[in-house]
Amino acid sequence: MLTLASTFLYALLTNRVLLVDHATDFVDLFCEPFPGSSWVLPSNFPVGNLDSYYASSEKSYGYLLKYKLISEDPEARSDILPGFVFVNLESSYIWDVYDQYFFCDESQITLGKINWLLVKSDVYFLPGLFMLSTFDEELSLMFPSKETVFHHLGRYLFKPSNSVWKLALQYYHSYVAKDNQVVGIQIRDFPWSLMSKENRFNQIMKCGLKENILQPIIRDGSRKTRHLTEDRTGSKAILVISLYKDYYDRMKSFYASSTRLNRPVNVYQPTHEEAQRLKNLSHNEKALAEIYLLSFSDVMITSAWSNFGYVSYSIAGIKPWILLSSKVSKEVDPPCRQVRTLDPCFHVPPTINCKTKRRSKTNWVGPHIRQCEDVNEGVKLVD
Repeated sequence: MLTLASTFLYALLTNRVLLVDHATDFVDLFCEPFPGSSWVLPSNFPVGNLDSYYASSEKSYGYLLKYKLISEDPEARSDILPGFVFVNLESSYIWDVYDQYFFCDESQITLGKINWLLVKSDVYFLPGLFMLSTFDEELSLMFPSKETVFHHLGRYLFKPSNSVWKLALQYYHSYVAKDNQVVGIQIRDFPWSLMSKENRFNQIMKCGLKENILQPIIRDGSRKTRHLTEDRTGSKAILVISLYKDYYDRMKSFYASSTRLNRPVNVYQPTHEEAQRLKNLSHNEKALAEIYLLSFSDVMITSAWSNFGYVSYSIAGIKPWILLSSKVSKEVDPPCRQVRTLDPCFHVPPTINCKTKRRSKTNWVGPHIRQCEDVNEGVKLVD
């Protein structure tokens, strides 16, 4: 979803048509966004075997530049340029300076003369378009508020299919809707994290209690008697979104062992698949339904580095508290931080200075670009 929104905006800025190569696990997730038309790549598209294109493919823009098979000369005639090029914007593009040239104005002049671009990406590269002076004027007219770019594009472009929407609404009305406030907690465990599930749960509780998101429990003199504190917001629903049942069980146990007041805390978890199942349509339908279910929350706690969390809070228009994460420590202090902006994080911005054509750590500066709260190397849009 992050990649599609980025590519869609690029298509708008360059007067192109957006077509999507539908994988089998993508079918039936979304409704067609364009009335009277389709974004599905036709089966008779003349360029076949699209999966065969990768970073160093001979048709890639970076490869053509590297071996001087294409020129960035602004005076170059379009009739001597190839009919199509492959643009590698997967996260691996960061290792090749020539792939990074995509984010230079000179390259956009050249790419603007080529009819077809085959774009492959797994990152939210949209903030990179705001670093190109080529698109300054148009972007200023389209988005007076920079931090709401994905919020608007996502709401326009992504219409969940009836089956996905039914899953989300049925669960919401059956369980969550009766409570006065919905707290969404999205937990993504990454393999590189040193934190155990117990440490992660403790971090969630520290964040929730410190920021007055979760309702604390007090003792009245007896170790066995634990009461919920009074909560004037009324009954609270805690919606746990995670692959794992462990977090739900811990949260449920924490509140179930207290003496309830007339305004209870209810804990819910729609699914616990225990493992991510790639290229599984049923699994993806549940995940997308939970993205929208999470976006119905009044307040959110989401995980660092998580695209799932980014999409949910951006579509909702809610600035969540992000659970900070560390690759070198089992505990993180402070446990969380509220985001400054709704915009998702571009994890791997280019490291090239377009003027010198050399790597530069200080290239990503500008009035609308700031460091992400959860990824030191990442950048995001701000107002």
